[in-house]
Amino acid sequence: MRKVLSYSVCDLEPYINWLYFFHAWNMTGKPEEAKERLRKEALLMLDELNEKYTVKGLFGLYDVNSDCDDLVFDKMRIPMLRQQKELSDGKPNLCLTDFIRPIDSGKKDRIGLFATSVDIRMETDYKDDPYKRMLVQTLADRLAEATAEKMHEQVRKEYWGYAKDENLTMNELHLEKYQGIRPAVGYPSLPDTSINFIIDEILNMKEIGIRLTDSGAMKPHASVSGFMFSHPKSFYFDLGKIGEDQLVDYAKRRCVPVEMIRRFLQSSLLK
Repeated sequence: MRKVLSYSVCDLEPYINWLYFFHAWNMTGKPEEAKERLRKEALLMLDELNEKYTVKGLFGLYDVNSDCDDLVFDKMRIPMLRQQKELSDGKPNLCLTDFIRPIDSGKKDRIGLFATSVDIRMETDYKDDPYKRMLVQTLADRLAEATAEKMHEQVRKEYWGYAKDENLTMNELHLEKYQGIRPAVGYPSLPDTSINFIIDEILNMKEIGIRLTDSGAMKPHASVSGFMFSHPKSFYFDLGKIGEDQLVDYAKRRCVPVEMIRRFLQSSLLK
């Protein structure tokens, strides 16, 4: 299954996590009156954006298995990275593939791939008004994330349907009380932005207006991509630093030169 979904700004407003919006404005610790004033201005801007733009999401659901640290699809593999740091209390070093049924189990598992993005005009239409431009840029980031939140909810309850009876408040959604995880490219468990090239190969992110730079970054900047896992015991983790041995192995599994992968993972490498 593969679907493109379109949302109005007003559809997404309830899914916005204002905590991160205020953080982007360096409002942490500021008086509540100041936050409320900024929020009111943001809500007025959302009303304006609602008249001009829509936000799009794209997801696909695929049969998959794990083979050690690789995700194995019918026609391709996506290598993942594993924690190498020493963990306390005998905890295992995790890889996202640990949340997928192994290939030798004889049974297929399922995984979701997704991308969301705002209209590229949101990043250019307010260039002559610095304040509005900043306000729209920070709202665009939140709208892309809100789209991922809303679309993931629909996937869990309808399209994939593994959590048909889920009934969570918006606060519980923001606290990730749902079953499964939605790790995004560039985040702690998935730091390699070149994975976007593979996701694009499968999903065709250009259909919702996303273009990739040479570094795997997405344009518009207010875009999110990643995976959806349904395992009831899956959780987010920090990959941490990886060593030269895993870098070489990962490059081999990706079938790309080591030095190319080194560029993408520079900030994740042990010095």
